Parts: sequence; C-alpha cells; structure tokens
Amino acid sequence: MDLRLHNSLTRQLEVFVPGNPERVTLYVCGPTVYNYAHIGNARPPVVFGLLADLLRRRYPKVIYARNITDIDDRINQSASEQGVPISVISNRFADAYFADMDALGAAQPDVQPRATEHIAQIIRMCQRLIANGHAYAAEGHVLFDVASFADYGKLSGRSTDEMVAGARIEVAPYKRNPGDFVLWKPSSADLPGWDSPWGSGRPGWHIECSAMAETHLGDTIDIHAGGVDLLFPHHENEVAQSTCAHDGEQFARHWLHNGFVTVEGRKMSKSLGNVLLVDQLRREHSAEALRFLLLNAHYRQPMDWSDAALVQARATLDRLYGALRENPPVDEVERVPEELEAALCEDINTPQALALLSQYARELKKAEGEQARQLASSRLRSAGKLLGLLQQDPAQWFQGDSRIDEAQIMDLLNQRQAAKQARDFARADAIRQQLTDSGIQIEDTPEGPRWRVDHKAGNG
Repeated sequence: MDLRLHNSLTRQLEVFVPGNPERVTLYVCGPTVYNYAHIGNARPPVVFGLLADLLRRRYPKVIYARNITDIDDRINQSASEQGVPISVISNRFADAYFADMDALGAAQPDVQPRATEHIAQIIRMCQRLIANGHAYAAEGHVLFDVASFADYGKLSGRSTDEMVAGARIEVAPYKRNPGDFVLWKPSSADLPGWDSPWGSGRPGWHIECSAMAETHLGDTIDIHAGGVDLLFPHHENEVAQSTCAHDGEQFARHWLHNGFVTVEGRKMSKSLGNVLLVDQLRREHSAEALRFLLLNAHYRQPMDWSDAALVQARATLDRLYGALRENPPVDEVERVPEELEAALCEDINTPQALALLSQYARELKKAEGEQARQLASSRLRSAGKLLGLLQQDPAQWFQGDSRIDEAQIMDLLNQRQAAKQARDFARADAIRQQLTDSGIQIEDTPEGPRWRVDHKAGNG
C-alpha cells in the first residue's frame, strides 16, 4: 500500500516517494531547551515519531533526526541570572525533555544534533551564502538577502508585502531589506560567542537547523516536519538559506506540519496560566493516557486538551486493557492488521487507527473458543504496539499507578471478604465506600475481587 502524506509545500495529499529508498531521511524540529516542555511541544515528537516507526516498517534504512536548540537568548538570560554556563541550563532541560518523550513513548531519533556542536558547519554555510550573493555581512552580523531568492514565501504562502507588514520589530539600519533575517550575530563579552570571520558571535536560530540537516541528512531531505507555528518564519527561512547554499537543490521533498494544541478552547500562554508542562502532567496522570490523547486528533487539526478528554482517554484505555486482562494474548504476537497500517498510511490517520483498537477489543470480548480469543487478543496487542499503546501488563495498568499503598488496599480487601463471610454486610459496604472515596474501584468476580484506580474520581 502507498504511504500518502499531506505536503504543506504543495498543499496536497501526495504519495510519499523518497529520493533514495535505501536511505530515507526525516528531520523534525526539536525544542529550545530553556524550560520544561509543554504538551504542545510533545505533539510533534509523538506524531512524527509514529511516522518514523511507520517508515522503518517500509524501508531498510531510515535516518530520523530531531535537533536540540541549545543556544538562544532565553537560555543566555537564564544562565546569566543563575551565574552558570549556558550548558548547565540546556543540559538540564534537554535531559528533562528526553525523559518526558521517553515516558510518552515517542520514537527515539537516530541522531539528536545540538546547535552548539555545529558552529563550524554554520560558519561555513554563512560563508557559502555570502560567496554566492545570497547573504551579506554588516556590523558584525551576517544577514540573508531575501530579495535574492525568488521563491521566498512559497512554503508559507505569504507575499513579501505581507511579511514586511507583519514585522513586529523596528527594522535594523544595517539591513538592506526589512525582511532580511539574521544568520550570524555579534556577541558582547557577557554573552556566549565563537570566533568567526565577522568577530565573536553566535548563530541565528534558522541557520542552525539548515546546518544540522545538511550535516546528518544531506543537501536534500525526504521529510521535514514540525509544528504549524514554525511554518513562518522558521521553515520558510530554512528553505531559503538551504536552497541557496546548495546551488538551487530542493531542501525538502515533503513538508508536514501538526496543528496547535489549545487548552479548553484557549491558546496556551503564561498570561492565562494554562501552560501544561509534560513533566507535571505525567506526575498526575498515566503517560500512556497522555499519549493516547495526543494521538486522538488528526495531527493536522488543532487539538483541544481538557480534563474531560483526559478522563475519557483513560476510560478508553481501561476498556482496552480490560479486554486484554480477561483474554491474555499468546506469546507469539500476530502481525499488525493490514487495515490499521492502511489507516496510518493515509496521512497518519490516528483517529481511525484508535477506532480500530476499540473495534478489536469489542471483537475480542465476543470471540468464542480459546483459539479465536487468543488470535483476537494478539491482534489487539500487536495493533496497539504500532501505536505505542497497550504494551503494559494489564495488572500493572490497573494497579501500578495507585497513590495508595498496595498492601493497605489488599488488607482492606481481605477485611471486606472476612466481613462478607461473617455476613457483616454493613462493615463490608463501609470498607468498599472507604476504598471508593480513596479512588479505588472494586470489581467482584468469580475469582475474587479485583481493584483499580478510578481516575474519574480525581486520583489522576
């Protein structure tokens, strides 16, 4: 089956055709590590990490790069305020980011380049752009000459007039044109800087990704992906500088952009106090439920995050894990159902793929005969594996994240059983209510009572 992806450059759904099927390349813009990642930062690595996994099923070699921006004015400011080198700040939040993405099951990139490790490549790219007439040096800066690139604005669909009118800062006097953007800027003695032909300085944001992509993936890459907020100016500028640095070679064949994440209908912002950090969310909720919710909307659409949606995600996973608990899969896992892979091959249609998981769970509950149940259970488990879901032991899922001491729960359950045997039903009901109030749901079965955390009760 073909893999079809919506290309932001052509604004069409296209069959994905790599330049070299023996070496497929994917670049995803990673974080600027000056703070903890918020849930919007997590959407690209989760969704496009799933794409990387899908590509790995289809091609013998996939190189997936996800960068780290570790030189930035916000990092500089934080380091200055704390009196430490910028690496202390960037390493701290890069490590936090890695932990968050691992918890969310985001696919590991093959390379994770850091901007500060590519200063030499950045300087060389600036020199090439100056030499071929697409950049110029002025007052310690190197700037890209937007007028020299006729296709500037093609990716974002913006005209030059719109881009100039949308500028929010005063035009620097050393710029030839208002839209010219910085490739290299000077550093004062109190700021991080590297020696260059233009004096001590540091790179601009956009040139970093172009240099890192060139170094690890080549002049032309198959897929470049990131959040829609990066479409302009970041990705537009990447196209311009990379194309011009490579004598007109196409920078990326396919461009993918995921939609914004809002919180209960409102944009995340510090002023509204609704910025949801992944680090905090996964302290309060199952990381798998967070992943489920990130996949629940189609990646190109805006996604609204809410407590109610998170509760529903947890309840859905409860049903799926409940089906697996009642019918454990056999050791040999069935191959991924073709219809589920087909859904993902249609522009990463995760809502349809998740709907198929629920369908498989229903079919599992209706299956008759041990062999049919085992096959249905294996199908559900293997389908979940491709989506990064349903890989925990069901018992661990239902009990592992309880904030109440497990020994205490078992003691209360034993007391309740003893009370029932003594026909002291008032005592048994009181114990059940005590557990319910603590966020523990009891299910009486022929094999004895089972318990799980009731996330609707507010226990996370």
